[in-house]
Amino acid sequence: MNTNVIKAFPYLYSRRNLILTLLFLYFYWLMVKITLYYVPFSTTAAFLKIKQTEVTTLPEYIYIFYAHVYTSIFLLLFGFIQFFNFKSKAGKLIHRYSGYQYIILLLVFAAPSGIYMGFHANGDFWSKISFVILGTLWWISTFIALIRIKQHRFVAHRNWMMRSYALSLSAVTLRLWKVILVYCFELPPMNTYQIIAWLGWIPNLLIAELLIYNKSTQKS
Repeated sequence: MNTNVIKAFPYLYSRRNLILTLLFLYFYWLMVKITLYYVPFSTTAAFLKIKQTEVTTLPEYIYIFYAHVYTSIFLLLFGFIQFFNFKSKAGKLIHRYSGYQYIILLLVFAAPSGIYMGFHANGDFWSKISFVILGTLWWISTFIALIRIKQHRFVAHRNWMMRSYALSLSAVTLRLWKVILVYCFELPPMNTYQIIAWLGWIPNLLIAELLIYNKSTQKS
């Protein structure tokens, strides 16, 4: 790899980190393609075709939906940047700027809109409760991360950001689990949706807790 690239992004020097970055870029590209289904603004685009009851009976639904879609795609990118080990002054500014963008977009738009949409999710009660819990934990973990960095408690900030971003990645993992379940099992669509509503974020959070625990034991 070019030495200038390594100096700018020492995170990529590790083969494992380079592979993770390439995987992220691939899945991020797929998420961008999904987001582009909703450009330009339309009340019948993609997923909205099966949400016409909400679109027609709840005037605010369409705007809250688009607030969620348009901000979440940036959260995936801004959140990922937080895990680069920037050493230069410019890199630290990128870290700080992207971090605040992540926190503001999430706390003001993405999480509240996600909670609202959770109340109107497909799959009846169990899907709804899963998405409401997801949105609530997403908001709380990010808010605590903000408080911890204000307190200069950097390790605690990192840990809560890991939890927050694990929940952000549910946008990706939910779709991966859907592909796996549809390919491996012949379940009714609503049953599949109820299952992936929980699989989309619980394993992510467990992995984040494992990583946090491993880091803490390595330092002790």
